[in-house]
Amino acid sequence: MREEIVIIGGGLAGCEAAYQIASRGIKVKLYEMKPEKYTPAHTNKNLAEIVCSNSFKSNLHTNACGLLKEELRKLNSLLIKIADETAVPAGQALAVDRDKFSEKVTEQIQSNPLIEICNKEITDLEDIIKDGIVIIATGPLTSDKLSEEISKLTGQEKLHFYDAAAPIVTKESIDFNIAFYGDRYSQEKKKEESIEEWKTRQEREENSYINLPMNKEEYEAFYNELINAEIVELHQFEKREIFEGCMPIEVMAKRGIDTLRYGPLKPVGFDDPRTAKRPYAVVQLRQDDAQASIYNLVGFQTNLKFGEQKRVFSLIPGLQNADFVKYGVMHRNTYINSTELLDNTYNLKSNNNIFFAGQITGVEGYVESISSGLVAGINAVQKFKGENKITFDEKTMIGALSKYISTPNEKFQPMNANFGIVPELDKKIKDKKLKYSLLADRALESLKYDMEKY
Repeated sequence: MREEIVIIGGGLAGCEAAYQIASRGIKVKLYEMKPEKYTPAHTNKNLAEIVCSNSFKSNLHTNACGLLKEELRKLNSLLIKIADETAVPAGQALAVDRDKFSEKVTEQIQSNPLIEICNKEITDLEDIIKDGIVIIATGPLTSDKLSEEISKLTGQEKLHFYDAAAPIVTKESIDFNIAFYGDRYSQEKKKEESIEEWKTRQEREENSYINLPMNKEEYEAFYNELINAEIVELHQFEKREIFEGCMPIEVMAKRGIDTLRYGPLKPVGFDDPRTAKRPYAVVQLRQDDAQASIYNLVGFQTNLKFGEQKRVFSLIPGLQNADFVKYGVMHRNTYINSTELLDNTYNLKSNNNIFFAGQITGVEGYVESISSGLVAGINAVQKFKGENKITFDEKTMIGALSKYISTPNEKFQPMNANFGIVPELDKKIKDKKLKYSLLADRALESLKYDMEKY
């Protein structure tokens, strides 16, 4: 076995993994193809380049991403430490000077005597993986050649790729005075049924879709705001890769006022429990996790700005107080089916010498990528030393993300840190701020226990 651990990819996850490994006294060979070659989104030669927003999101520990950052601080994350050092004013959020951030990460990695940086594109994995431990952290824009190699390695015909993803809300924030359970056609009132019998049958449908009925006035108000909402501009290379199969809902809507009513919002097969009549339109929500705590809006792939999604989608009856744990996104994203392939240490089940880290695993966001790099790096060292894996309790945000990407899920899509993926509290708390505060306190206490244990 090689004397060093190999990392492919010098982004946020790869750099965090390299630091975690080196800080434990193990040599690292870090492959980064820049400046020999750039992806369509990257522009400078530094490691850990931030290509989109310079925000690492909220610093409040009552915010899921804020909690994740606090956990990472306690676990000696290099990249979060540097983010704090290069912060710029952003209210309660942690935003960084992106150039200073990547420069400082590069300096720290380059100056570490245990880390060797190789500026070379890897297009063949066979020699790399045959005699040592490897972390693949090549990001959402992994090259075509390397994607083919990863497909061979994982036994998948091709890697997952998506252009547009729908927003996700918590179940507890849906108004069930309006919403009702049921699959299409199973929710039409039968002639022989009384209203009471029909509603009793609906109450037994809790394992199906959640449906949000709209009348004509509600639908038209929603439609007019949707077609006039602000969108996010795509990169030029992304514009070429948008498929009809996952067209953004705002684009579909612009084809005509009734297009959605013949598409994802068609009311056929439903009766509104409030009126016992067919609604004008129906929005469906599909369960998104094993605990049935979060649901995605079916057919609502979107490129609207996040603030616009909150404003426009909250006009849907039943979602007026919705808690959006993930907004819809639209961009090129290559990722593996981690729910089948990885365990909760980001280790490949079919080859324990191989780990994955970063957005290629299905974690979404800067801090989430750093988290995966930290967990993969720590466990690559454990494997190198022949010691037991280190896992984090699912009550922590680090552990919840690790569990989410490694739990079987036929509808798996990339996920950011959110309180919807952690176990519920023992008692019901209506006050959202108090609830999140208690969840965060519990997470930090669990992390303390994990750190003492290991």
